[in-house]
Amino acid sequence: MTTLRQRTFQPASRACTGRQTTIHSVCGYCATGCLLTVQGAGDAAPVPEGIVNTGAACPKGWEALTVLEAADRGTHPLRRDERGRWHVLSWAEAIHEFCKRLQSIGQRFGPASVAFLGSGQLPTEEIAFLGSLAKFGMGILHGDSNTRQCMASAVTAYEQAFGFDAPPYCYDDLELSDVLFLVGSNLSIAHPILWSRIRKSRHLRRLIVVDPRRTETAMVADEHVALVPKSDLELFYGIARVLLERDWIDRGFIDAHTRDFDAFARHVRTFSLEQVAARTGISPARIERLAEWIHTGERVSFWWTMGVNQSHQGVRTAQAIINLALMTGNIGRPGTGPNSITGQCNAMGSRLFSNTTSLLGGHKFTDHQHREKVARHLEIPLESIPTQPSWPYHRILEGIVRGEIKALWIVGTNPAHSWIHQGFFRDVVDRLEFLVVQDMYSTTETARLAHLYLPAAGWGEKEGTVINSERRVGRVRRVRKPPGEAVADFTVFRRIAEAWGCGRHFKHWTSPDAVFPLLASLTEERPCDLTGIQSYDQLETAVGIQWPFPASAAVRDHPSTTGRRLFEDGRFYHADGRARFVFDAPREPLEIRTERFPYRLLTGRGSAAQWHTQTRTAKSSVLRQMAPTSVYVEVHPEDACREALRPGQTVIVESARGRLHASLAVTPTVPRGSLFIPMHYPETNRLTHAAFDPESHQPSYKDCAVRLRPLEPWDGV
Repeated sequence: MTTLRQRTFQPASRACTGRQTTIHSVCGYCATGCLLTVQGAGDAAPVPEGIVNTGAACPKGWEALTVLEAADRGTHPLRRDERGRWHVLSWAEAIHEFCKRLQSIGQRFGPASVAFLGSGQLPTEEIAFLGSLAKFGMGILHGDSNTRQCMASAVTAYEQAFGFDAPPYCYDDLELSDVLFLVGSNLSIAHPILWSRIRKSRHLRRLIVVDPRRTETAMVADEHVALVPKSDLELFYGIARVLLERDWIDRGFIDAHTRDFDAFARHVRTFSLEQVAARTGISPARIERLAEWIHTGERVSFWWTMGVNQSHQGVRTAQAIINLALMTGNIGRPGTGPNSITGQCNAMGSRLFSNTTSLLGGHKFTDHQHREKVARHLEIPLESIPTQPSWPYHRILEGIVRGEIKALWIVGTNPAHSWIHQGFFRDVVDRLEFLVVQDMYSTTETARLAHLYLPAAGWGEKEGTVINSERRVGRVRRVRKPPGEAVADFTVFRRIAEAWGCGRHFKHWTSPDAVFPLLASLTEERPCDLTGIQSYDQLETAVGIQWPFPASAAVRDHPSTTGRRLFEDGRFYHADGRARFVFDAPREPLEIRTERFPYRLLTGRGSAAQWHTQTRTAKSSVLRQMAPTSVYVEVHPEDACREALRPGQTVIVESARGRLHASLAVTPTVPRGSLFIPMHYPETNRLTHAAFDPESHQPSYKDCAVRLRPLEPWDGV
């Protein structure tokens, strides 16, 4: 067998040999958006001309096609009987069962009694079809996407500050910054290709990592700011105060392009350095030094990921970062910006087109003109569009508990593993009359709970587009047929529309390439305008195109420019063209540590070879060898000594909600009083606490109270 190490040093053209046709496709894992050469034989390799990854790929990219060959791929629709046994159905029988059961529930309990959950792993055309079919065709009121778990806080922060969900950067800014902050981001593990761009920068003078853990990324930083977990907001307010007091601000930019700065200045003056130091564990002198690095930098950029977003106050923390960029004029110029790095391959597509809490194309359900525009472009009745957005994810689950939602349709996501407080989720779905799961694999934790399972094609088996972190639209290609009776999610939606009786609403939704121009037309005159992209061929020729790319730009601009950033003219998307300084008082975490539960549990990525719930990556023998296969917990040496625990020992980690067995890893990279467990193991979310940001409704995965003890004989193995 060819090993990953052997393959890494072979040229990218390796996948172009043989008789099979080879094509280019954007990788289907993270939102970096690497371009791969793929072919049906099972080979994938990075493309040298790829703008994003320039001939590099992480381990997951190399193994992207291999995971499709797993023995537990779903190959036929399945129905579970009252005794828990699965029965194979034909597609006609499965679609009939789907429609009959959901229509019956809707007739008995009303349109709010059925809900859906989608995924940022689906191509944009499928995400849009799911949301449109559910809301405009089937009359479902409530649905959300699993991007709620990773990007909702960044979305809300950008919307409130800029007037639209608009990450302002391009990847070139990673290499053009002279001072670069990474906040709550272990970039070398989570986004290794982006990390490689930082490492080859010729401009960088100072790399600063703000993270409670001494992560792989923090180890090579010029400065690691190991603050107390969940004290980021106070730290950034303290830095802002220093910048303000020393007049290290860009008053010209503030006056010309922002609002509410004076109120923000009054707010941060209440955060003395002594107060901030006591809360964060960072000395006043060091806080002043961080502010000085921002002041002396010519091109300062701030980048954050889940360490900020997955918090009980993630929105305000993200906005504190945005405020630092605004008050110093570090936005709209090369190497600058408050920059949120997206998680899933099509989280950006989901943010714009999932039709859940916002209407297609970044429109609003509550705006009559927006509803009229969407109805006109899609040729559907205006009254079929809801006038209110959906409940977010956790409120959908609460609706099940209250008995208001009786049926749930889950597409391309595995919440029985990934949702916070896993025991609560499993208890919730047990209350449903009907659970439908549509996924590549019939063996996921969620699929095993379903009453009806629908087998879907995976990446490499279907067509469409995705939008990466720098707003670049790229093409996803089909290189092989899905196994057995599995079909693309798009085909499933098409069949449901016809059987439900709403096919007339989707007469133009015949294929992904027919849907893309329809979606692009919806974005006309929106910040995310895509009307200059006329076809898939154009995307392929340009190797991806960043939004905005309106029809007028298509005439004068070449789309394959290395990168385009937003706000170069200082104009934002609020009606007055000004950005907002948004701020609030810090909030205490909703679960505090106690004598019984004295440790704080941190979660995050454990390896570049693991991905989310490992639904796909665990299928690769190569990737399985690159990360521990069983749960481990990292603990500081002093805490291990206090608990009389030794490295490698099996221990119990327990919260008020559940417990797990783990192998003990003793390391000084974890702060005293905290434990770290990777998010990828199915046991991890037995422990997490269901706390949510009040603005974004995003779960706070990285802060719950736990205890640690040795495995005793009565605990089992």
